[in-house]
Amino acid sequence: MRILFIGDIVGKVGRICVKNILPKILSNFKTSFVIANGENAAGGFGINEKVAKELFSFGIDLITSGNHIWDKKEAVNYLKKEDRILRPLNYPPGVPGYGSIVLGSTGKQRLGIINLSGRVFMPLLDCPFRTVDSEILKLKEETNAVIIDFHAEATSEKIAFGRYVDGRVSAVIGTHTHVQTADETILGKGTAYITDVGMTGPSDSVIGVETDIIIEKFLTQMPKRFNTARGNGIFSGVIVDIDEKNGKATAIQRLQLTYP
Repeated sequence: MRILFIGDIVGKVGRICVKNILPKILSNFKTSFVIANGENAAGGFGINEKVAKELFSFGIDLITSGNHIWDKKEAVNYLKKEDRILRPLNYPPGVPGYGSIVLGSTGKQRLGIINLSGRVFMPLLDCPFRTVDSEILKLKEETNAVIIDFHAEATSEKIAFGRYVDGRVSAVIGTHTHVQTADETILGKGTAYITDVGMTGPSDSVIGVETDIIIEKFLTQMPKRFNTARGNGIFSGVIVDIDEKNGKATAIQRLQLTYP
């Protein structure tokens, strides 16, 4: 089984990158499933039904998210009915939406996906380490192949989490910082890992936002309205190969492509 995970899609530029680059990747790599973090896909902040349907039309099977999932108020009702968009599983009980899913039909390739948020320098949700234990067991009743989008800020928390679940899931893919790290590896017990998969969005920016705005904010410390940058784009992602029999990862490869 081969999985493509696309790094945080930011705004219109990110969506254009996916539309134009994804078909070429699918042709070259013959993937089984395409997952993308889309929490910033609508105008750079949040996601809505229109944008989600656009991303699904490009060939994305599932959208994961993080701390910006509720930035568009319509997401609250939309996520109640759309199980192909995940919000972090470790939100407290009663929060709408889904934190995990198994993709694929019985008798064919099946993939479990869990979405979690870290807690260091992030909103304080339930403990992702303790939350994930029972969820892994639940999904493994249906498939050996399980991947996790761990949406977190601190590299230490991400690395610790990867080692915590090593051998119990197929891959841990870090999101949130929008900067792709060069530490992709197969951990000792067979879990593919990368600290951050990176951003799919405007390359001439500060993690997706207009550069001048961010520089001025650092210089003055005054509040600024963040505008999503335009112009050329960058597509970031990883390809993960998984042995379906035992759920172990056999390879992980970083991708970073420019558009146009």
